[in-house]
Amino acid sequence: MNKSSTIEELFNHEIFKSERLRTIILISLLGLEALALLVIYLFYSEEYLKMFDSHMALYAIFIFALVIIGYESIVHFLIGRNIKVFFLNRKFFGYFNSFSEITILSLLLIFIIEYSNQTNILQAPASLTYFIFIVLSTLRLNFKLSVFVGLLAALEYIFISMYYSASFNTIEFDQIYSGPTGMHYLGQGLIMVITGIAAGFVADLIRKKMVISWNSIKEKNEVIDLFGQQISTQIAENILKNHNELSGTKKKVCIMFLDIRGFTPFVERNQPEEVVAYLNALFSFMIDIVQEHHGVINQFLGDGFMATFGAPVTLENSSQHATEASIQIIEKVAAEVKTGSIPDTRLGIGLHYDEAITGNIGSFKRKQYSITGRVVIMASRIEQLNKKYNTQLLISMEVFNQLSDSTKKVFVNIGSSHIKGSEKQVLLYKFQNND
Repeated sequence: MNKSSTIEELFNHEIFKSERLRTIILISLLGLEALALLVIYLFYSEEYLKMFDSHMALYAIFIFALVIIGYESIVHFLIGRNIKVFFLNRKFFGYFNSFSEITILSLLLIFIIEYSNQTNILQAPASLTYFIFIVLSTLRLNFKLSVFVGLLAALEYIFISMYYSASFNTIEFDQIYSGPTGMHYLGQGLIMVITGIAAGFVADLIRKKMVISWNSIKEKNEVIDLFGQQISTQIAENILKNHNELSGTKKKVCIMFLDIRGFTPFVERNQPEEVVAYLNALFSFMIDIVQEHHGVINQFLGDGFMATFGAPVTLENSSQHATEASIQIIEKVAAEVKTGSIPDTRLGIGLHYDEAITGNIGSFKRKQYSITGRVVIMASRIEQLNKKYNTQLLISMEVFNQLSDSTKKVFVNIGSSHIKGSEKQVLLYKFQNND
């Protein structure tokens, strides 16, 4: 699924939730409006009868509240039962529903005017209900739809006001239009249009903010899919800030290869579940230590793993971090053996620092962040030399030269050694407290 289709699917789902929420809000607000008007009537019943000759206006408002609440309840039910139909006809549904709501309110005003023979309702608070529909159109996150609601409300309100004002006052329509009454109605209609435009801008802004948020989540998910649980939260945040570092590039990195010595005999002597428990016990703290020192475990190798320090996020002194992580792992293993948490265990760790090619490799469907280059081969070969020197940690001269003075003191120069696959001799240093 491509980026645009994913965002469209998320947007449709959000509109679906917003549309159902909108119906609930309308039901609540209109019910509250009817209750509030009843309370006002109880306090100002005499003034009400001076404005209207009968109780028809009050009755009509309650009828309207019941009609629109019933209508919105049906809409809420239908949306919930026919999600696919709603998605396929989302735009049509939005315009049709808006037209229906505005027109129901306009019919209410016409009903009150016809049966009360008065136009007072056009200047009463009930006429402001139009603004509730205009404001709530924002939840549809559609600029054009909000403008449509504001324009429709203005046109229907102005037409009803002008028509009945002219009819009841037995004067020409043009006279109403050019007089102070017409100015009042046109002014209120203009405010409805402006409110619709404002609601549209708010809806458009919310939509853009949502798209930005979804893109941000998508980028985070891409990092998670790419690295799984290999990286720390800090590294993940750095990748999101420096997304270009995932593209193919040359970097100076320190590579760690770690191997568990005597693993094959251990497997032969123990049950599979015991082997898995043993590996989990080791890798659980090893992974934590690597991540604490800003390293990334690129791949597990059965009885060991390869880790990179300095990629995908550049590290100021990757060799220092890799060396400190290696020493901490060795010391932690010794402590676990001493407490009896794990059986007697020795490791083989090799570190080398050099230039590597880093980046995403693969197809559109499947990619993997890869570290390639001579540095990887050299680190692997150095790790294997631990068997020859009966050591647990060997580092190359390139790594040693970058260490702090205090860290250098715990390493001993063991001379040059031939590396398989290389014509050059490599100067090695061993960790002197690992025996």
